[in-house]
Amino acid sequence: MQQRITKIEAVILTSLILFIIGVSIIQFQVTPHVPIFVCFGLLVCYGIIRRFSWRELEKGIIEGIQHGIIPLIIFILIGVLLSVWIASGTIPTLIAYGFSIVSREFFLITVFVLTAIVGTSIGSAFTTAATLGVAFIGIGTVFGYPLPLIAGAVVSGAFFGDKMSPLSDTTNLASAVAKVDLFEHIRHMMWTTIPAFIVTLIIYAIIGRDLTLSTGSSINTLLIDLQNHTVIHWITLVPMVIVFIAAIFRVPAIPTLLFGIASGLFFVFSFQPDMTIPKMFEIMMNGYKNDTGSNELDSLLNRGGIQSMMWSVSLILLSLAMGGLLTQLGIIQRLLEMVEGFIKNTVGLIGSTAMTAFSINVLLGEQYLSIILTGNVFLEKYEQLGLKRKNLSRTLEDAGTLINPLIPWGVSGVFLSGILGVTTVEYVPYAFFCLLCPLISIILAFSRRGI
Repeated sequence: MQQRITKIEAVILTSLILFIIGVSIIQFQVTPHVPIFVCFGLLVCYGIIRRFSWRELEKGIIEGIQHGIIPLIIFILIGVLLSVWIASGTIPTLIAYGFSIVSREFFLITVFVLTAIVGTSIGSAFTTAATLGVAFIGIGTVFGYPLPLIAGAVVSGAFFGDKMSPLSDTTNLASAVAKVDLFEHIRHMMWTTIPAFIVTLIIYAIIGRDLTLSTGSSINTLLIDLQNHTVIHWITLVPMVIVFIAAIFRVPAIPTLLFGIASGLFFVFSFQPDMTIPKMFEIMMNGYKNDTGSNELDSLLNRGGIQSMMWSVSLILLSLAMGGLLTQLGIIQRLLEMVEGFIKNTVGLIGSTAMTAFSINVLLGEQYLSIILTGNVFLEKYEQLGLKRKNLSRTLEDAGTLINPLIPWGVSGVFLSGILGVTTVEYVPYAFFCLLCPLISIILAFSRRGI
């Protein structure tokens, strides 16, 4: 029979885990896989020392991974979608039209606003980043913008949509956990969302004004190469329209992505009669590959495929398995019990809610669990202090939904890093919207405005 883990042990283990992961990633600049694997092994050993049976530890691992099964399948489908849409001309057409429409001077503002609009329309940060975000990465690189800066703008806009859309899973989840009407929840989030949106726009405008941009000649050369080696036609945007329509009608993510892949395949075989089924299978597995003679163009197009997502999938499996052990050993519960002791007033309650959601994101790497666990712990506290539950639901979004893309081993952070081609640590300083919302939430608690 296992012994109950004390709060001191929980703090020591948590601090050790964060130290191992933090030093490995920041100081040694290694990928998160091995540090998390080391922490996973540490927790297994500790569980055995504390007389947990292997069956109990295995149960924790399985339950931890179960939360990520659907996101992992979605990751793989998006990898296939990206390779198919490049082959069909959907992504190249987006890039080509983007050069004609998007202003270089106001590029960052355009990225942030358009990804916010699209993200809100379809309710999915992942789909927004994998489609519109990838196109903006290509355009911005040619314009001369640093890759981490472009990625930060994409992440900010995509997660604005993930936070504010009535179609978003996290928006619905936060309102359901806090027992708040969905649209009341969305209206209440305006208190933090509007200031963060405005400040982010101003920051991107200032940065965009001060950057030195590339000349138009290189853009024209790239456009010519793009037209010579890919399909550029407005009709190839139909698969994207299909995905948007399916999302608006709230078709689940997996069928929506399958529709997008199927429609993309239709255009591949329609525009490219020399395409064979074995070659298409190779593209879907290992990504689109085309030696155009232009390194710049090759870096834009040669991506996607199932194999490209395996780095992300393996990292998420390790992170979720570690999170399952943290829960099964009782470490998460002990930490939550400690946080409850700091709740004396409104500031303490909202601050504790935000810190808990943030910490669960860091420890478990899963935004859904950060919302569910935090919401269940603090729901009664809000009622006891006479605070409306919509304050809880808003804080869950600000410190739960928006923090996950900032965690290198978090589900969102891992996905975005893989799909945008820039590490999480690099784009975090530029994801201003995601950084500002939790801060504004705490400021409102101190000022008691919007409470």
